[in-house]
Amino acid sequence: MGTDHSIKKIILFDGVCNLCNASVQFIIKHDFKKVFYFASLQSAFGQSQLTKCSTSTNIDTIILIKDEKFYFRSDAALEIAKELSGWWLAFSVFRIFPRFFRDFVYNFVSRNRYWWFGKTDQCYLPTPELTTRFIS
Repeated sequence: MGTDHSIKKIILFDGVCNLCNASVQFIIKHDFKKVFYFASLQSAFGQSQLTKCSTSTNIDTIILIKDEKFYFRSDAALEIAKELSGWWLAFSVFRIFPRFFRDFVYNFVSRNRYWWFGKTDQCYLPTPELTTRFIS
């Protein structure tokens, strides 16, 4: 992939988290318009973006970079759902809940994700036809 990441919608995810890897695969399956690109938070690109958005390098959230703006936790998840094909747009209704409540639920799952879903020794490896959507 080229170096012009500013016009893309990029999802940064925890590459060793089984739940996160499954979420990436789910997004790919439902992203019929192919608007999302992906990078693990552990990658050089992911680490540079964490520095750019002035957040810690603690990998406890999904991050969406859209129109050069950073979305975290439940805001990222809801923004991603808006772009997916099918009834996933309906998840936008959760915006009626205040962010602190949505993020409380998000953080609960995030804190327990390794315990519930496990970890993998390596980041998700895309198929050859999907490699152009992954940034290293």
